[in-house]
Amino acid sequence: MYLAMNRFTVTRQNAAAFEALWLGRDSHLKEMEGFVEFHMLKGPEIGGKIIYASHTVWASEEAFRSWTKSEAFRSAHKGAKDTTKLYEGAPTFEGFNAIQQIS
Repeated sequence: MYLAMNRFTVTRQNAAAFEALWLGRDSHLKEMEGFVEFHMLKGPEIGGKIIYASHTVWASEEAFRSWTKSEAFRSAHKGAKDTTKLYEGAPTFEGFNAIQQIS
């Protein structure tokens, strides 16, 4: 299993628009082989800023890499440069290979 996460720092003023953007977008993830599940996580507000993390679970790192090279990825991220004003800086990517799973 492979977990891919992007962390975003969002000001309180932009939180509603940021959430609406994510909740309303067509991610095309379900079309991809190896996709397991997706979560958009919202952390606590500290100093007027909120940390959000997109959390995607894949069957393997290879499945995730295939997603990033796909037409579905390009379609899901179309217009992303227009939304950068909603968060500070660039998203921080973190990728993890699972070494243990307890279900």
